[in-house]
Parts: sequence; structure tokens; C-alpha cells
Amino acid sequence: MKSILNTIGMGVINIVSEMGRMMLLFIESLLWVFRPPYRPFLIVKQMEFVGVKSTLVVIITGLFTGGVLALQTYYGFKMFSAESLVGATVGLSMTRELGPVLTGLMVTGRAGSAMAAEIGTMRVTEQIDALSVLAVNPVEYLIVPRIVAGVIMLPVLTAISDFLGIIGGYFVGVNLLGISSGAYINKLIQYVDLSDLYNGLVKAACFGLILAFVGCYKGYYTTGGAEGVGRSTTQAVVMASAMILIADYFLTALMF
Repeated sequence: MKSILNTIGMGVINIVSEMGRMMLLFIESLLWVFRPPYRPFLIVKQMEFVGVKSTLVVIITGLFTGGVLALQTYYGFKMFSAESLVGATVGLSMTRELGPVLTGLMVTGRAGSAMAAEIGTMRVTEQIDALSVLAVNPVEYLIVPRIVAGVIMLPVLTAISDFLGIIGGYFVGVNLLGISSGAYINKLIQYVDLSDLYNGLVKAACFGLILAFVGCYKGYYTTGGAEGVGRSTTQAVVMASAMILIADYFLTALMF
């Protein structure tokens, strides 16, 4: 009985310690965002890495997600002779939920994992310690540019995903399933407001913050050599993905 209680107690202590360490690093990162020295070159470099290099996977995800939505909702609405609502359903689903969430998850798998691996490798090879010796704050130099890039680029990628999702839904609905082009577009305009798009972009910015910070956090506190880098990378993807889904629920409850 005592060993069970010890195990539970150590688990609780580890969770609380992890949360406290994350919060302290998060606060320090936010403070450095507004303090000099500013490093625009590093921010642009990370924007290119997070945004431009993720464009292809976002295009594929958005296009086929919209197509699948149109295909699935068509057969449901057909039972009620409401096929014209497919366009509105695709538009609302992409702008409010699927665009931000799927973009966040895909970029987490591509860029978030790379952040954890890169910073983790720097930690185990003592490059982060070398930065401190050179009087360069590692949080300001390594973490802040990645967080800023994530917050800026995720809404851009989400807008691309939303647009292509609607295009994919249009192609499947109109060209393959025979829905009237005018009905698809009219219902889309009627039911999808700019507020839906704006709220989705706000979600995307939050998801960009989550995936960048979690990737940097896991990499920053990596231990255990090469094996530890692999472990931190895996944990970063899992934790960031779970946090994105949890945050999506609360943001949806607040916004809609």
C-alpha cells in the first residue's frame, strides 16, 4: 500500500513540477518578445521554416478535407433534399474547426517536432550552454523567434487551408455530385460570415503558439543524449497535439 501511495505521490509531484517549469519558461518567453535585442532575421528564417515549408502539406490537407466533407455531407443532406447546404457546411466546417485544427496538427508533426529535435540536439551537445557563456540568452535567441513565427504563420496557413477546402468541396460537390454551382456558392455566402473566418484565424494563432512553445520547451529540457532527443521529439508532438485539441474545445465554447 505504501509503495502505491509513493508512486501516486511521485507522479503528482512530477506533473506539478512539469507544469511549473512550463509556466516559468512561457512567462520568460513572453517577456523577451517585447524586450531588445530584436532579431528580425531569425524571425523571418523561422517564418520560412514554419510557413513556407509547410505549405504543400497544408494544401493537400485542406483540398482533400474539403472534398471528403462535401462527399460525406452530400449523402446525408440528400435524404432531406437539402443538397444545396453542402457548400455552407463545408465553409463553416473549414473556417471554424477543421481548417485551424488540421493545420495545427499537420504543422505540429512537421515543424513542432523539428523544433524539439533541433533545440534538443543543441542541449545535449552543450551548444545552449555555449550561448550562455557568450552572454546570449538562449530563450531570447532560440525560443522567441520560433514562437513569433508560429503565431504569425499558422493563421496564414489556415487561410490557405480554408480556401482550398472550399475549392475542394466545390469541385466534388459541383463537378462530381451534380450540385448546382449557384446553390453551392449562394448558401456558402449566406451562412458563412467573416466572423467565422476571423475566429478560426484567432484559433490558428493560439495553436501556433502552442505547437511552437511545446516543441521548444521539450527540446530545451532534453536530457539523455541521442535517445533523449528522440524521446523529446515524440513527447512534443503528442503533447502539442493534445493541447491543440483541448484548446480548440475551450476556444470554441468562448467564441461560438
